[in-house]
Amino acid sequence: MSEFLRDYLTVVWFGATALAVGGLLLGLAALVRPSNPNPDKLVAYESGVDPVGDGWSQSQIRYYVFALLFVIFDVEAVFLFPWAASIERYGTFGLVAMLIFIVLLLDGLIYAWKRGLLRWV
Repeated sequence: MSEFLRDYLTVVWFGATALAVGGLLLGLAALVRPSNPNPDKLVAYESGVDPVGDGWSQSQIRYYVFALLFVIFDVEAVFLFPWAASIERYGTFGLVAMLIFIVLLLDGLIYAWKRGLLRWV
C-alpha cells in the first residue's frame, strides 16, 4: 500500500472510531436514562408562562433575510482582519484588492438598504 493511501486509511480509522464511540455513548445513554412519559412534558415552554395558542407558528421572511444579511456581512468582515494583520506583505495590490472588496460590500449594503431589507419592523 502506498504512503498516500495509508494516510487516508488513518483518517478512515479515526472517523470510524469517532462514529463508533458516538454511537456507543448514545446507545448507553438511551439504556440508562429514565423514561417517564407525561402529556405535560409535550407542552411548549414559554418562560414559565402558560402557553397560548398553537406551538407551531410561521416566522416572517424578513427575520430570515435580516439574519442572512447579518451573517453575510459578518463573515465578509472577517476577511478584513488577516489582510490588516499583514498589510505590508500585500502592498499596493493588496490595497486595491481590498478596496474593491469593500466597495462590493458597500454596494450590497446599499442595495439591501434601498430595498428596505434592513428595517426590523
